[in-house]
Amino acid sequence: MNDRLVMAVDVGTGSARAGLFDLGGSLLARAEAPILMNRPDADHAEHQSEDIWKAVTLAVRAARETAGVAPEAVGALAFDATCSLVVRDGEGAPLSVNREGAPGWDTIVWLDHRAMAEADACTATGHRVLDFSGRVMSPEMEMPKLMWLKRHLPAQWAKAGLIFDLVDFLSWRATGSNSRSRCALTAKWNYLSHTENGWQADFLAMIGLDDLMARAGLPREVQAVGAPIGPLTAAAAEDLGLTTHCTVATGLIDAYAGALGVLGRYAAEPAKLERRLAMIAGTSSCLVAFSQTPKPLFGMWGPYYEAGFPGCWLIEGGQSVGGALLDHLVRSHSVGGVPDAETHGRVIRRIQELRAREGASLGARLNILPDFHGNRSPLADPHALGVISGLSLDSSFDGLCRLYWRACVAIALGIRHVLQAMIDGGYEVDTLHLTGGHVRNPLLTELYGDVTGCPLIIPETPDAVLLGTAMVAAVGGGFHADLGAAGLAMAPPERLRLPNLALKPDYDRDFGKFLAMQRHRAELDRL
Repeated sequence: MNDRLVMAVDVGTGSARAGLFDLGGSLLARAEAPILMNRPDADHAEHQSEDIWKAVTLAVRAARETAGVAPEAVGALAFDATCSLVVRDGEGAPLSVNREGAPGWDTIVWLDHRAMAEADACTATGHRVLDFSGRVMSPEMEMPKLMWLKRHLPAQWAKAGLIFDLVDFLSWRATGSNSRSRCALTAKWNYLSHTENGWQADFLAMIGLDDLMARAGLPREVQAVGAPIGPLTAAAAEDLGLTTHCTVATGLIDAYAGALGVLGRYAAEPAKLERRLAMIAGTSSCLVAFSQTPKPLFGMWGPYYEAGFPGCWLIEGGQSVGGALLDHLVRSHSVGGVPDAETHGRVIRRIQELRAREGASLGARLNILPDFHGNRSPLADPHALGVISGLSLDSSFDGLCRLYWRACVAIALGIRHVLQAMIDGGYEVDTLHLTGGHVRNPLLTELYGDVTGCPLIIPETPDAVLLGTAMVAAVGGGFHADLGAAGLAMAPPERLRLPNLALKPDYDRDFGKFLAMQRHRAELDRL
């Protein structure tokens, strides 16, 4: 057989990435194409799903052509994506989600916070679905966004006939099938996959979405991660530069693809799996843990049954901004400029020089709460705001570097806060597995281990998110029996970094200040 390669597609916030893999997990080629985003308001963010599909086709074609293989060599494909919401009419045509009706913008981006009031209304129901969402509904989930659409754009809602999580839209565009991912619906649509009837009709009625099944075209049954959906349609095969013999597998949320990529080798060993935390860190940061039994926690998303590995419960904590906060600080500072890789590199190099000279005193009186886009975990407060204490009149480049360094410390302290909440809630995690854009930031990779006191393992693969999705594709294509087998066969080598325990007193003191600042912020909000 000559169809023994798999294509993985990862659609993030700003681009679509495609990777071509062999069945041993080696990345043969990778390509990327940008996607558009419209920000008509501070809390509104929109994509065009047709633009996303175009970016996917460009990336897939470029990856295959770079590898120099024939279209027939690609036997299976899978998608992962952010939890963005795609709205189409009954004929499958785009419906604008823009408040002013601007055409083409049919997708609400995952980070959009327009539905804050609707999220609060969901939380106020006290429904049992909230036991599997940290007991607080986030505006980044789909139900609040759907409520907002029905309340604020009723004419568009009346026309809707197909509403997708982005990963399911991509599968639909590729195969024509309305199949839905168990991962996406369980994690983002309050579908209780551990129950006989996953959709909770009484909850939908309580939040005014009793017509959701018809408006979104939702099926009663959902598909497990890696289940085959079907072959590419002729049109999709033409767009992607592949063939109709290529099987599309049921996809998953992007962060969970990263979790599969870094923890896949442990899928068949539950005792080892439960001691490891996958950390997918980029624009935002997600911490994913697995367990054999459900362990609900306040402020954590989940536990979700079979949102990743079969038979396992998945729980997620995280930060709504991580890398995005560092970009914001650079962009908003008088000497910062464009927050591209070159600028970040220049800042990081100068910080290392200042640390060598000043040691632990560098920016020591600067203390930051990094909740500039709310606190996802463990406080579950989408209304939370960031705080910077200790600012002076210093507007120099070194002043920016001090602020950037202490923001990195604050991001790591936030991760420690999430980790501590998980441990207090019965998760016996003691090792971090890091992937995502933050592996390219030496400050953050150092801090994640030193601040938490945990060993840090970094997979030696260019893109663990794509690798996790490649594992899914290999299962859907029938090349590996299940995700456990795919994880063992395709897992990359790993690099271990042990924490510097000599720094523990400094970071313990910083963590105490971090918690004190949270208390003081709450006090100010109550006044």
